[in-house]
Amino acid sequence: MKITFVLFITLVTSLFSVEASSALADTIEKVKPSIVGIGTYNRLNSPRANLRGTGFVISEHLVATNAHVLPESLNQQQKERLVIFVGQGRAPEIRFASVVANDQQHDLAILRVEGQAMQPLTLSQQKVREGELYAFTGFPIGAVLGLYPVTHRGIISSITPVVIPARNANELSLAQLKRLKSPYNIYQLDATAYPGNSGSPVYHPQSGEVIALINKVFVKTTKEAVLSDPSAISYAIPIIHLRELLATLKK
Repeated sequence: MKITFVLFITLVTSLFSVEASSALADTIEKVKPSIVGIGTYNRLNSPRANLRGTGFVISEHLVATNAHVLPESLNQQQKERLVIFVGQGRAPEIRFASVVANDQQHDLAILRVEGQAMQPLTLSQQKVREGELYAFTGFPIGAVLGLYPVTHRGIISSITPVVIPARNANELSLAQLKRLKSPYNIYQLDATAYPGNSGSPVYHPQSGEVIALINKVFVKTTKEAVLSDPSAISYAIPIIHLRELLATLKK
């Protein structure tokens, strides 16, 4: 009897696992067309295009990403342009873009993109809880062999303030001091993200609704500044801050 019960539980668990994997596969297929690369284009450079990070479509002509993904300046003399890369493979479509909203405090930016309408992702309004499983898709290792989105998944391991108080004043950087004045919560994930993942959407594995943006560089400098050997922890900026930035465009 005990053996039969164990086999039954194992079978049920396996079925749930297969169903969850199938749901995520369907969601990834739906999400990928809305994942774009963020970079620059300079026809006098070699290579002409440079991928800097990831973004995702939030309306037919708007893309969200991290502010730190954007270049500090463009070479105006060589007519360098901010661009997004649309599609997959070795020859993605390159579209010109311009910054229409920028939030340095939360490291967010919104770009307006030229060309045809794109397929937007839905921004979630659901409450996020620790222990919930989410996925994120982006370009962790750039586009050396072409533009191929990569998906990772992990649980929300903690909802924590963006800063960790230092043990003494000597460990506080200028950036930390600024954030200590107005800290906000971020999501900590038990999944490894890389610098190229910055701007990747974190989404529900079944619905595809976006709950956050991966942020590898901006947050890590604050959260792990006191660590001599940085961990593989990943962080994400809650979508509420992107909603607030998006609302400024509608005023």
